[in-house]
This record gives sequence, C-alpha cells and structure tokens, in this order.
Amino acid sequence: MSTISPDAAAAPRDDSVPRTTLAVLVALSVCHGLNDTIQSLLPAVYPLLQQNYALTFGEVGIIHFAFMATASLLQPAVGIATDKRPVFQIATLGMGASLIGLVVLAFAGSYGLLLVSAMMIGVGSSIFHPDSSRTARAASGGRYGFAQSLFQVGGNTGSAIGPLLAAFIVLPFGQSSIAWFAALALIGMVVLYNVGAWAKREHIRVKSRPKAAASSIAPPRHVPLLLAMLGVLVISKYVYMASLNGYYTFYLIDTFGLSVGQSQLMLFVFLAAVAAGTFAGGPIGDRIGRKAVIVVSILGVLPFSLALPHVGLVGTGIMSAAAGFILASAFSAILVYAQHLVPGRVGLVSGLFFGFAFGIGGIGAALLGFLADAYGIQFVYQVCSVLPAAGIIGIFLPAEPRSR
Repeated sequence: MSTISPDAAAAPRDDSVPRTTLAVLVALSVCHGLNDTIQSLLPAVYPLLQQNYALTFGEVGIIHFAFMATASLLQPAVGIATDKRPVFQIATLGMGASLIGLVVLAFAGSYGLLLVSAMMIGVGSSIFHPDSSRTARAASGGRYGFAQSLFQVGGNTGSAIGPLLAAFIVLPFGQSSIAWFAALALIGMVVLYNVGAWAKREHIRVKSRPKAAASSIAPPRHVPLLLAMLGVLVISKYVYMASLNGYYTFYLIDTFGLSVGQSQLMLFVFLAAVAAGTFAGGPIGDRIGRKAVIVVSILGVLPFSLALPHVGLVGTGIMSAAAGFILASAFSAILVYAQHLVPGRVGLVSGLFFGFAFGIGGIGAALLGFLADAYGIQFVYQVCSVLPAAGIIGIFLPAEPRSR
C-alpha cells in the first residue's frame, strides 16, 4: 500500500494553478435564475397590461421592442467597457435597475411609464449577462464549459419559473403584486455584491502574477469568418428554440386538441429537458472539445426536428424533449469557443453573443408568428424542422484546445 510523505501532505497548494470556485459559480447561477425570472415576468403579464391600459397589439409590441432592444443591444457596449476597465459591482447595479423596473411596472399610471419599466428591466439584463459570464469564467478554474453550463442552467430555470409566478400570483392579485418580486432583485443584489468582492480580490491576485499572453485558436485573418459561422449556428438554434418556447402550446392545442393546462404540462417537460441538457453539455465539452459539442448539439437535433411534425402526441413529447436536451448544450459551447477565438475580450464576446442570441430569439418569434398567421402553426414546424441542418457548418470549425 502506498503512503503519502509528510512533505507532500504538508506542501502548500500552488496558487498559480487556477481552481474552480464552486460557491461563486452557484451564486452566479442563482442570480441568473433571479434575473431571468424577473425578465420573463414582463411578457407573461402582457395580457394583463393590455386589459388594464386598453392597449392595442401594436402598443404591446412596442413595449416588447423597448425591452428587447435594451436587453440585447446594450450588452456588447457593457462588455467592451468592462473589458477595458473592470467594474466589479456593475452586476449589482444591473440588478438594481431591474428592481426599479419592477416597481415602476407595478404602479405605472401611464403607457409611458410602462415603456420606462420595460427598458429598465432590459438595461438590468444587459448589464448582468456579460459581466456575470466574465466572472463565471474567472471562477471556472479552466473548466470553462462546466462554468458556463452551470451559469446558463440558472437562467433556463428562471425563464421557466417566471410565467408560473405570473399565473399564480400576478393574475389573481393584480398588477401591483409585481412589486413583491422586488424581493428577488434585492436578494440578487446582496449575492452579487459578495460575488463582486470576490471578483475584485481574484482580479488583484491574478494581475499580480506573471501571465503568458493568450493566443487565439485561429489565425487573426480567419477570426471574423469563424465568428460569422458561429453566428449562423446561433441563429439556427434560437429560431428553432423560439418555435418551441413560443408556439409549442399552440401547436399541441391545434394538432392534438389538448387543453391549455395539458399543453403547459408538456411545455414544462420540454423546459426540464432543456435545463438538463444545458448542465450536461459544458462538462462534456471540457472533456471532448467544444467543436464536437457544437456539431452534435445542433446537427444531432435534425432527426428529431424532422420527425416531430409527423408523429403522434406521445412521439411529439419524446421528440421535443430529445431535441431540447441535445440543442441546449450548444450555446455554452459556442460562447466558450468564441472566447478562445478572441482571447482577452471575454466581456465583449459574452455581450455580443448573449445580446445576439436574445435579439435573434425575439426576431425569430415575431417572424414565426407572421408565418403562423399566414400559413398555420403546423407549417411553422415543418419549416423549422430543417434549421438544425445548419449544424453542418460546425464541421468546418478548427479544433480548439481542451481545457484541463
């Protein structure tokens, strides 16, 4: 039996070797859940706002555009600014903006204040995502995929919880009950304040040590093309996800005659599969490389997406859950791959891809709505079934180094 020498047992750990800080990653995941719960509340209460303020669909669309534009377009700007000069409590300020947006939304006395509330919630989201993604990478200890997946699964959970809270709290108790959710933002601010303090200490520790300059995994002249290829993959993923997130219940009701409650139950089965796939994809990418995960997670969905419009109710549930599980791992892999293409610009890359994904999801949902109005909901699923074929682009990405 081998023994450990006293010298080895007493040897101090090498602080130059990064360690995965699980407590920070869990805190960021929880805050991501709180942030996305807040931002998913807004669309969930649109019917209530339409009734209370006698809004047209066009006015509701303007509210959503104000929210979507601030939540997506500002993210790259935040990333660029914090890449140049880190602001370690900026995510706390972002959660504070969301808190203000919730309070204004709860007591808005005019349409103009509804727009202000939507933009404040959007601003909060645009600040939170790029900075928290950067902190997650700093706490990853080299397990970049694992860190991003754990961070992402919190957001997926929050997006699923928001509509439930709206249904069980806001609709029965009225618009003013939205103010109760300010407590979520307050909790998030406290947690993020402590995470920001850790990030500042970590930044000082890392900055004090000599560090080799990071190099891209591709020649500089190829980086724009590779980023564009990743953008196409993001479009295919998020437009297909928009068809499931936004129109799955309508498809089930129209095709199989389900009740609203039954269709919602199947939607949550899909969302649970998405959450599981999000968490599984990152660690797998750390082991086998991000390129393999990108290809499999998008192109691998194609058999299920093609079959989904042509199977029965049980088959539809199975196909959608399988597609959600496989496809969910794509974004974390794409984000980490892009960060390796543009090293040292974590905030910029995170802001670009979070903002782009959010914007494409919103635009895709709107376009699919027009298609559904014109040709029917089943036609939408037949069109979207071929989108995962774009995953073939991933085959042409250069391989990138595996994490430790």
